[in-house]
Amino acid sequence: MNIFKRLLTIGKAEIHSVIDSFEDPINLTEQGIREMKEELAKSVEALARLKALDIRKKNEAEAENQTANDYYNKAVVIVQKAEKGEVETTEADRLAKEALKKQTIAQENAQHLQKEHEKLFAECEKMQGNINHLKSSIAKWENELKTLKARVQVSEATKDINQKMTQMDTGSTVSMLEKLKERVVQQEALAEAYSDISASGKTIDEEIDAIVKNNDTEAEKALNRLKETLKKG
Repeated sequence: MNIFKRLLTIGKAEIHSVIDSFEDPINLTEQGIREMKEELAKSVEALARLKALDIRKKNEAEAENQTANDYYNKAVVIVQKAEKGEVETTEADRLAKEALKKQTIAQENAQHLQKEHEKLFAECEKMQGNINHLKSSIAKWENELKTLKARVQVSEATKDINQKMTQMDTGSTVSMLEKLKERVVQQEALAEAYSDISASGKTIDEEIDAIVKNNDTEAEKALNRLKETLKKG
């Protein structure tokens, strides 16, 4: 994990500041995570082999203990048969001694295998701790990678906006807006002028009819008021 060791050997430095110092932090982090996962797979495989050996030693130790117990029981049976006269005493003593010797050898083997089992078990526990730490580190860096990608997206968007803002000519923009405002005012004035022209463009007959119509209406109203008055009288 050469690349990721560059990150892990920095010490207590902040992760973000460390990552920012590289040319391509995302690719470096992704590659580092891949290497850590490869290392994790190798460690799990090694742990499985070590545990298999540990289990084997444990089973062998238990088997040797059982063998030692069997030889002891056989020695007891031989002595009991000699006491009952079923076996000649000298022969019984010889066989019982041989059984006790084999018991001692089996016990020694069992003790040796038990020590190997205990040593292997301790190594398995240590390796399991390293694997757990490696898993935790992978999860940590994967979260950091997500954060890093989000930061890159935000920074790129911000940079793009700021770049566009710096490229804008503020003076020309204001000038353009002023010209647009002046044009709108001019258009509004022109529209009002056309409205005045349209209103004043009536013919003589139209003007006469308008006045006559207005007078007829007034006369009609006066006639109606007169009729009302007569009715009341």
